[in-house]
Amino acid sequence: MKELILALDLEERRMALKIAEALSDLVDRFKVNYPLILSAGIRIISEISELRPVIADLKIADVPHISAKIAEIAFKNDAKAVIVHGFAGSDSLKAVLNVSRRYDGEIYVVTELSSEGGREFMGNLSLEIAKKAKELGCQGLIAPATRIEKLRLIKEVVSDMKILCPGIGVQGGSFEALKFADGIIVGRSIYLAKNPRDVAKEMREHVQTRSS
Repeated sequence: MKELILALDLEERRMALKIAEALSDLVDRFKVNYPLILSAGIRIISEISELRPVIADLKIADVPHISAKIAEIAFKNDAKAVIVHGFAGSDSLKAVLNVSRRYDGEIYVVTELSSEGGREFMGNLSLEIAKKAKELGCQGLIAPATRIEKLRLIKEVVSDMKILCPGIGVQGGSFEALKFADGIIVGRSIYLAKNPRDVAKEMREHVQTRSS
């Protein structure tokens, strides 16, 4: 089954929890990014994880021992997965993987950002990043729904490796991404909507239609 993941890229703790509680029956996981973690504190991961599993979108990209420390903090606070930048290199990916195994956690590696800037530098390396992530035993990739042809190529490279796609909605990504991906990550299109629940239901239907 394909997943709908809600990105809670908010800053206010109460609002984030309110939206999470209201939509937890429509989404499979929540993704929490720096704005919320820095504003509400690291324990927000634990609070939200009581509703659904949380992916800590820390986009870890540092030297190995620092990358490992960041991952450790996330997993200690009940994250089920962390997101890591592949361009940091094999040593940093291995360091985070070593931590994740102690917590039975997952690692998702960014191939390239879904924004236009993702084309400038990362786009030239995204296939190599995908290959390296698979080779090292990472559980999944973050690949853009905004560039379907690149997504198709990434899927060819990694075969059955799990792929999650941001970029649906405000960034103009296509639901065609679900041909190649195992889930979509949606944020502003849902939580900024006049009726977030209605939009979440619509997104859920797209995911379910392509799961059959």
